[in-house]
Amino acid sequence: MTTADLTPPGTRGRAAWAVADCATLVRRTLLNYRRKPVAILWQLGFPIVSVLLYGFVFGSAMRVPGGGDYKDFLMPGMFTMTMTFGLMNTATAVVSDSGRGVMDRFRSMPMAPSAVTTGRGVSDLLVASAELAILAATALAIGWTSDGGAGGTLLGFGLLLLLRFSLIWVGVWCGLVVPSTEAAGALYAVIFPVTMISSVYVAPSLMPDWLAPVAAWNPISSTVAATRELFGNPGAGGGSWVEQHAVLMAFVWPLALTALFLPLAVRRFQRLSR
Repeated sequence: MTTADLTPPGTRGRAAWAVADCATLVRRTLLNYRRKPVAILWQLGFPIVSVLLYGFVFGSAMRVPGGGDYKDFLMPGMFTMTMTFGLMNTATAVVSDSGRGVMDRFRSMPMAPSAVTTGRGVSDLLVASAELAILAATALAIGWTSDGGAGGTLLGFGLLLLLRFSLIWVGVWCGLVVPSTEAAGALYAVIFPVTMISSVYVAPSLMPDWLAPVAAWNPISSTVAATRELFGNPGAGGGSWVEQHAVLMAFVWPLALTALFLPLAVRRFQRLSR
């Protein structure tokens, strides 16, 4: 570390200071993944197994509203589910750093307070992009295609990353709140039902009348329905207002989550030293 690195934020400018610290923490996280590539493979294991299980084992028994191949219906849901489960990876990484005293070291160093959360956000988004690319290659290998054109396909993947971006801040906040990695792992008991009560596997119109509105208004369902529409896959649309405006809501829900949890995450980190 050089003398210039310890220059107070006021001298270099707070924005430049925060960006430099953010970049340092992004490099730290990516180096950890490079040294432990099995971590990414483990994160991809569940969605890939789910694709094979639901697509080939249960696919012939599944019905798609309006007709169509179930694998084409399923893949946008699998993409979305992978982005959603990334919340647990974020929370676990944050609580692990906190438990090993890394957060205490960060607070003792002359670094921008926002860099811990923004660095985690940028690095997790980069990892999510790699995961999404690998999962898309797997989908193409089993016969999934996007018929929405280049523009629609790119926008669909952009909405998936937007959802992941918003859930990063939920994960950071959870990681700063829960007391241990075991408690962070227990978040699975919350996230799994939320993904199941959505349009990931089954269209809300095929659910019981009392459950269908809950599934339709699930933020995850909006991203799933929007990507199905943009990819030109079967099962897009629906009778409710939120399903008819899935692309709009696929922007609204993540932006609302980000607006709520990003300040909460930064404030929570700042309060750790008090």
